[in-house]
Amino acid sequence: MIYPLRFVEGSITITKESTFCARYNATGLDAPPEHVIWMRMLRPEIILFTALVLSRFGDFSALVLDLLLVAYAEDTKGDEIYTVYVIDAETGAPVDKYFIRLPYELSFCIDPDILSLVLTVLKQHMFLVWLHKLGADQSSDTCLYHEKDDMFSLDLEASESKKFCVDTSVSHRGNHFFVRRRTDEFFNSELLACPVDNTTETTVLIPHRESVKIQDVQLFMDHLVVYERENGLPKITTYRLPAVGEPLKSLQSGQSVDFIDPVYSADPSEAQFSSSILRFHYSSMRTPPSVYDYDMNTGISVLKKSETVLGGFDTSNYVTERKWATASDGTQIPISIVYQKNLVKLDGSDPLLLYGYGSYEICIDPSFKASRLSLLDRGFIYAVAHIRGGGEMGRQWYENGKLLQKKNTFTDFIASAEYLIENKYCSKEKLCIDGRSAGGLLIGAVLNMRPDLFKAAIAGVPFVDVVTTMLDPTIPLTTSEWEEWGDPRKEEFYIYMKSYSPVDNVKAQYYPNILVTAGLNDPRVMYSEPAKFVAKLRDLKIDDNILLFKCELGAGHFSKSGRFEKLQEDAFIYTFILKALNMIPASGSRQS
Repeated sequence: MIYPLRFVEGSITITKESTFCARYNATGLDAPPEHVIWMRMLRPEIILFTALVLSRFGDFSALVLDLLLVAYAEDTKGDEIYTVYVIDAETGAPVDKYFIRLPYELSFCIDPDILSLVLTVLKQHMFLVWLHKLGADQSSDTCLYHEKDDMFSLDLEASESKKFCVDTSVSHRGNHFFVRRRTDEFFNSELLACPVDNTTETTVLIPHRESVKIQDVQLFMDHLVVYERENGLPKITTYRLPAVGEPLKSLQSGQSVDFIDPVYSADPSEAQFSSSILRFHYSSMRTPPSVYDYDMNTGISVLKKSETVLGGFDTSNYVTERKWATASDGTQIPISIVYQKNLVKLDGSDPLLLYGYGSYEICIDPSFKASRLSLLDRGFIYAVAHIRGGGEMGRQWYENGKLLQKKNTFTDFIASAEYLIENKYCSKEKLCIDGRSAGGLLIGAVLNMRPDLFKAAIAGVPFVDVVTTMLDPTIPLTTSEWEEWGDPRKEEFYIYMKSYSPVDNVKAQYYPNILVTAGLNDPRVMYSEPAKFVAKLRDLKIDDNILLFKCELGAGHFSKSGRFEKLQEDAFIYTFILKALNMIPASGSRQS
């Protein structure tokens, strides 16, 4: 079965009504029609966080008529306080309502007689796993696990076999668990297998490799799919498994999935455990989001769906590249680039927007964004610097950009900007930079370090008051964040963090044009942080360049929800960039 969330045109607007559908895993003229199992008119401020379909059977191969329930969670303020609803798939009648606070994971028990939800809840800095029987009072829930170390987080999901609720590093098939294990020695992870009834008897299926990181694993009845990272790019490799019940001592040679672009993103999708078809999501900076079915027996990929892009879009007009900048310590920093080949000159006169993040081992893989065409079709070059602190180049890439090595993140970004200038992709007068959240910290830090290098900067919900926030353990995420930034109650970390914290390093100097955004209900970066940063900039900077502070009064960390609202936000940011570059067409002109 496939479960697409799509928008349906209604009598008022096509952005406010969301429909959750199901149909057989088939396409073409003979494919059965979609079966609408949930429709809801969403107010503009509501964020639909997740939706799960509960079926009578363990996997999603159930008939449409056997679908029982839909569970979804919504947040109406952006403060990440979610209410989980469970409704009857056929009638839409409410079955249950559950109030929780994020971070959480929503999973479900496969026993049709119990019909329970398993939820992971953050409470007073600690993670708890609750078993909730649908329709019962929340006070009667059973606590399955309590993680008492507030430095640890917990992430659970249903195994592919739907037989166990497991940590996300564990998979299950037949009489074996498959475990993705990481240690200080095996930092890029190794893949082990062990019998369900004897978890100490482990077999190494894929050994640790210093140059390849095992990112994720997906199990099927007859196949194993391994998602890896090598040279800054994702890889997908499939292996045939012996029959269930047979000894599992090693893997046969795997076969890799081929991709059509030099830089791209590829991510797993929900799949049928019993199938030999791997479904994955694919896109690149010039290729719209696409869904492929890969036959693990034949090695053939079939495009099933590609997002429609209006306005005469032609992917052949765009060029995407991978370049490498050299950091101050000699490290090679990958940069992904896209531009409209018929518009750019590559002589240093083109405007360029450089994006960066570089924290939490998050991979900012090159992907498509339709609204970005508004810039590319104006002659912009768009680039992403895959700096240390992210996970693009493996675990060590992350380790070398956190704690007492955090400044590598900032110097890598500066080196990437200098590379783009030196190689005539842009000039200082045409270089704009962008980052959100921890990426906003990046923007704040490099603005203090090298304000001369940039023409304009966007710091979205920026984490800029690092020391003050990390000194307050009453803030929900602080204690777990000490693993990322350090504990400033210790002198060594306090001194180091204060040396780069943007609020603490604003000084009397020239700054470029700056846009800073915030969300009033943001529980991750309180609006006071960017407000404090802007106030200090206004007090100390010695230029007359633009400095804007935009606080969304009805949103949180992830800004407004709704497609049109997101587009309006992009339009605001792009207008700021065009204004800073003096590219706003004159009033009354054909372009305006």
